[in-house]
Parts: sequence; structure tokens; C-alpha cells
Amino acid sequence: MKALLEELIARISSGCLPDAEILRIASEAAQAYADPAAFLAANPDVNYDDDFPIPLGEWVVVGSLPDTVLFQADSYEELFQRITESFGPQVQFALKPKQLAKTEPLKALNRIQVQLSALSPETGGYTLVDFSEPLDDELQTVLVYSSDLTRVMELAVEAGIYAAPSLEALKAAQTEE
Repeated sequence: MKALLEELIARISSGCLPDAEILRIASEAAQAYADPAAFLAANPDVNYDDDFPIPLGEWVVVGSLPDTVLFQADSYEELFQRITESFGPQVQFALKPKQLAKTEPLKALNRIQVQLSALSPETGGYTLVDFSEPLDDELQTVLVYSSDLTRVMELAVEAGIYAAPSLEALKAAQTEE
């Protein structure tokens, strides 16, 4: 499980996390998956409740990811603001977060995905991926190199962590309504 989590975290962090941090998160999460009671006993500062909709190991992964890797927001405007901030001022986006303020969700998400697809041409751009079960926010995503998307989906399935390309997931949700 640890090796699987290491690869998953490395791929969803798209170079934003040092190897030592990836290893630490994967090790802690693997321990939490293997023996939740022992992990909680050894880490009394961990604020996990059995009522949470995700397993402790997944909670450790999600809770350990910095806001440059895991983007949480209640609107697409706020989500895109956090994404653009993570890239820093050296990366210019044609789309501005405030342009998404009154845009319906599917159009907003499509515009965001178009912008992200244009970045990092050597990796096919980025794909915005819904990741795990949002606990406090409406939206919870990671950026994945498009060239890594298939492998990230495989790893997420193996780890039992929900992951889906955000745009596809929203389109599917809207057709079900």
C-alpha cells in the first residue's frame, strides 16, 4: 500500500512536493490504513472521527496535502483563484477568476479546464481531477498532468480513493439530474 500511495501522491502533486514529504505522507497513510486504532493511539493530535465518510488512511492523505496540491473551494471562481495563486505570478492566465463569478458551473469548469490544458505542453497540459470526498468544501480537486491521468485513475481505484476528471464528472452528474 505504501508504494502505491507514494506513486499516487507523487503524480497528483505534479512536482510540487519534495520526495521526503511524499514518502512521509505515504508512510503515515499506509500505517493508518493498516491499523487505524494503533495509528490514532500513536497520533493523539489527529482529529479523525469514525463518522467521517472516508477511511482514516485516505483522511491522512487528504489532510496532509498542501494547498498547492489539493484545491478546496465552494465556487469555481474561488477554486480557480487558488489554482492561479499556486502557480505564482510568473505564470499568466488569460482567464481571470472574477470572469467566472456569474458563470454557470459547467461553463466555468470548461473554461478552467481549457486554461489548464494549455499549460505544460510537454505533459499534455493539466487535467483538473475531483479527489476524495469533500468534507468542508463543495469542490476538492488536484491537478494532474494529462499524460499521467490514466495512471492516476488506476492508482486511485487501487487505493480506494475516489478520483474523476472534474469536467467529465460534472457533465455526468448533470445528465443524471
